[in-house]
Amino acid sequence: MACERSLSKKSASFRLHSPSLNSLRLRRIFDLFDRNGDGVITVGELGHALATLGLEANPAEVDAAVASFVKPGSPGLEFDGFVLLHQSLDSIFPDPCENGDDDSGGSGSSGSSESSSQEESDLSEAFKVFDEDGDGFISATELQAVLGKLGLPEGQEIARVQQMIVSVDRNQDGLVDFFEFKDMMRGVIATVGS
Repeated sequence: MACERSLSKKSASFRLHSPSLNSLRLRRIFDLFDRNGDGVITVGELGHALATLGLEANPAEVDAAVASFVKPGSPGLEFDGFVLLHQSLDSIFPDPCENGDDDSGGSGSSGSSESSSQEESDLSEAFKVFDEDGDGFISATELQAVLGKLGLPEGQEIARVQQMIVSVDRNQDGLVDFFEFKDMMRGVIATVGS
């Protein structure tokens, strides 16, 4: 129940470095979600994909979240609607680095504090998706399993996964703890926002 998350709760959308790479990855994700390969993601298929990632979703919330992106007469979300949905998430949940503020605060506003708290909560939820055994660390095996579920090629070779771990493992224990994960994710967001 600790990993249960509502779709109505705000969460930053992951953005990739290159628009063409982003489009390719979105297509691959769409194809993974479209279980029967009919070119449409139904509420049931989307709910199943979210559950596979450890995110519990109420079907009514899923339907409400995607309804405005479904073409009239279509039984679900087509690829162009999926792209628009992703773009809308980017506009609703902008990159925190785009406004020029740094995390050090200084403004003293509660909005900044709420944003920081929300970011921490989102990162914690994301970490839990990867930390499958709940021990507080992401191992190469756990990372490989999640990448495999997402259908990403990086998850096919354990050596590539281990290299991913080494690149963020500051204390060189062969595992990624929450603080290393947080630094890595903030680095990704900052790089994408530049």
